[in-house]
Parts: sequence; C-alpha cells; structure tokens
Amino acid sequence: MTEFEKLFNENREFIFKYLMKMTQDASLSEEMTQETFFRAYMNYASLRNKEKASIWLCQIAKNTYFAWYNEQKKIDSLDDLEPVSDDKNLEEAFVQKELSQKALLCLHKLDEPYKEVFMLSVFGGFSLKDISAIFGKSESWARVTFYRAKQKLSESMR
Repeated sequence: MTEFEKLFNENREFIFKYLMKMTQDASLSEEMTQETFFRAYMNYASLRNKEKASIWLCQIAKNTYFAWYNEQKKIDSLDDLEPVSDDKNLEEAFVQKELSQKALLCLHKLDEPYKEVFMLSVFGGFSLKDISAIFGKSESWARVTFYRAKQKLSESMR
C-alpha cells in the first residue's frame, strides 16, 4: 500500500463528513471528496509535513467547497428553493439561506489560524485537545483561538 493510499484510507470518511457539514448533501459531498483527493494526489509531493496531512486535506476540501460555492453564486439561486406554501415561509427560507451563505463567506474571510481552528472544531468534529495536538500548541491556545474565531465571526456577521 502506498503512502497516498494509506492517507486516503485514513481520511476519506473524515473528509466526507467535513464536507457534509458544509453542503448538507451526500452526493455533492461524495463528489467533492473525490475532487479533494484528486487534487491531493496531484499535489502530494508538495505536502511537507505528513503528520499534518489531515489539516492539508481539510484545506483542499474547503477550497473545493468554496470553488463550487462561488460557481453556484453565478447560477440563479432561486432555482434551488423548494416550493413553500405561503409568502411567510418563503421569506423565512430565503432569509435562512442568505444567513447560511453569509456565515460561510464570513468564515472564509477569517484569518488563520482562527478559520482552521473553527472549521476543525465545528465542521470536523475535532476536540480542542485534538486541535491543540494538530497545531503543536497548548489546549488553552486552542480554546482561546476558537473563542476569538467565534467573536470575529460574530462581529463580521453584523
């Protein structure tokens, strides 16, 4: 088994779940997972720290998602709305979708390491202890960074 095959086997399910949290669509997440590993395979030689491969894969997955998202913005987003029974429900559905899109865009604009810590915790399901180990920092660093990321995200959402 090659190193890349091992990397794939160890991280495929995690990357799929990570993308599922962003897309809420299993088939789209599967497609993006395949695209993520294709891009990873093509750039595997550029991976300097094999111990942080999961972070590297998350970054590729995140970039894959945002590339797809930016492409979708070009398409009329109203085509994606499901029919609703009245104007109030339509307005609520539209507002909810807009808030979700705004939150993801604000998250994308966060500086590192805030963005990665937040995404690993919220989308990746990593504990603060795991995140601290990934970054080689203390658990209190991870806690403070996550708190600051939430604050910055909250401020940018206003």
